[in-house]
Amino acid sequence: MKKILFIEDEESLQKTMRDSLERSGYSMVSAMDGENGILLAKNENPDLILLDLILPKKDGFEVLKALKSDSRTDGIPVIVLTNLEGSGDIEKVLSLGARTYLVKSNYSLDDVLSKIKNIFESKEMR
Repeated sequence: MKKILFIEDEESLQKTMRDSLERSGYSMVSAMDGENGILLAKNENPDLILLDLILPKKDGFEVLKALKSDSRTDGIPVIVLTNLEGSGDIEKVLSLGARTYLVKSNYSLDDVLSKIKNIFESKEMR
């Protein structure tokens, strides 16, 4: 079973995403802040990370930099799922190594699940 780490400080979104992921056959690990997210990424070795940018303790940009600069986590695909819509943010996140940038208000849970599935399928084909 594929494990997904969701780094998001909004509890209701954590619960909704967990329900949706588990119904789709994934397991989910939760982090409510950036620091804990980095620790869980190193300790839990998830198959994919969903990352918000607006987080307590360390923001998503700092988390992404830390993940991509550590050999234990640099190969884990990261999908940024946030409310920030600035083109500068999108470019920065993609240049830091995120696979995809999704604005929460523009995507349904089914859309997010589809992106996750696509990443796993493309990763397995390599």
